Amino acid sequence: MIKKFSLTILLSSILSFAYSQDIKIAKLKYNGGGDWYANKTALPNLLNFCEEELKIPFDNKNYVVEVGSNEIYQYPYVYMTGHGNVVFSDNEAQNLRNYLISGGFLHIDDNYGLDQFIRLEMKKVFPESDFVEIPFDHPIYHQKFDFDDGLPKIHEHDGKPAQGFGIIHEGRVVCFYSYESDLGNGWEDPSIHKDPESVRQKALKMGANIISFAFTQD
Repeated sequence: MIKKFSLTILLSSILSFAYSQDIKIAKLKYNGGGDWYANKTALPNLLNFCEEELKIPFDNKNYVVEVGSNEIYQYPYVYMTGHGNVVFSDNEAQNLRNYLISGGFLHIDDNYGLDQFIRLEMKKVFPESDFVEIPFDHPIYHQKFDFDDGLPKIHEHDGKPAQGFGIIHEGRVVCFYSYESDLGNGWEDPSIHKDPESVRQKALKMGANIISFAFTQD
């Protein structure tokens, strides 16, 4: 198991492309009744795209890790999605905080309906911090792919503009929250949502940017 103190070393290895094993990214399993398991084909498709475009070796299996588990430290990056309720216990919130301040990264992807719950629960994790909107000139929007207007709109939902938010701890973005965008739906197999390929490509490219940024930010 990767210990807390060694997670930053792992990220440095990824940055130098010297990491000898395929990188594993996990979906976050949480309590409260929300469908944390949504978008089953999304993450493997994104990782296949990232391996091709970023030239980083990814393990594209559907790994799952619980919020309060020590196994979270095996993954330098975790992805969270869903439509409904989220509840973090105090121990889970502390575990997630420890993981993030030790070098881990969390991407929260609102699959529609997550917002009212995740903002409250992330306040347990970082009571001293709020989500701040990430400006369009931020490096997360300008990795291999440029998004001059910020987060792309993949599915309409309420018709609000897509927004990217972050939690910043000691100068590092530890959590990126994609809201009113639904990137994960755009990563899914084309037959599921039948999105135009141009829309799917925007979602995949933005997903690749988030992963690239997470592994290369100072």
